[in-house]
Amino acid sequence: MRILLQFPEGLKQEALKHAEKLEAEGHEVFISASPTFGACDLAIDEAKNIGAEKIVHFGHAEFHKVDFNVEYVPYYIDADLRILDRSEEPLRQYKRVGLVTTIQHMHQLGKVEEFLRSKGKEVVIGKPFGFAKERGQILGCDAGSAATIDRDVDAFVYFGGGMFHPLGALLMTTKPFLVIEPFAGTVEFIDRYREIYRKRSRGRIQASVDARRFGILASTKNGQDNMPMARILKSRIEAAGMTAAILVSNTFNFESLDNMLEFDAFVNTACPRIAIDDPDRTRRPLLSANELNEVLRIKDDLKAGN
Repeated sequence: MRILLQFPEGLKQEALKHAEKLEAEGHEVFISASPTFGACDLAIDEAKNIGAEKIVHFGHAEFHKVDFNVEYVPYYIDADLRILDRSEEPLRQYKRVGLVTTIQHMHQLGKVEEFLRSKGKEVVIGKPFGFAKERGQILGCDAGSAATIDRDVDAFVYFGGGMFHPLGALLMTTKPFLVIEPFAGTVEFIDRYREIYRKRSRGRIQASVDARRFGILASTKNGQDNMPMARILKSRIEAAGMTAAILVSNTFNFESLDNMLEFDAFVNTACPRIAIDDPDRTRRPLLSANELNEVLRIKDDLKAGN
């Protein structure tokens, strides 16, 4: 069988080992050298171009169904659970806690839950929602397992590496949010980021009030393609008497966007984290769909006031 292997950046150093193993089994193996941002970013076009019969995608669980043969190989990491002892004092005042993690630590979720219960906590683990497949699992773009239990808990606990995933969940919830990061060895509440991101959002909205020409980012990635939304937003902008164009790319290059000098602002319909994490990488405001709607509302109010 002709197979294309795909790895996220953190696992690319293991690509040759897996390729050699599959070749020893009689397969013809290719390795994708392109960056990948998750199972929303499968190398389907590359696989078709080389005539591959299957993609083996490492590091992530299935995101959604695609019209191609894809084998998902999640990457599990055994983090040191001794750091959990340091969460007892920060959580002392909270009785019911919501527990979330990523696919890399899903196999340790039960142990974390057991620890919290041993300290007298009632632990709530949300059911999978949206693109997530496991209870308590969050993705960078899908924190439904946290948002759906927000009203039922006093605080949240995230166990896992990095800040990318918990920041996404933080912005979809309202309760205190404790991050237990076993690799950096930190245990801290990250609630302060809610106001930081709210201020940044307000700044982008205010900077776009005078915009007249909007570029709408539309991705061609398998799990980020939202062309219907891009068309709806284009219609709304034009109905308000302004100009809009849909900009299509597989991976957006911010330097290239900056070369599109005719646009006063950009609107994101691709990966939702672009408008959250990357807005400062363009010279002009980069809005989410919700932020655009707020801009249009303000413009309407100003027009009515005149």
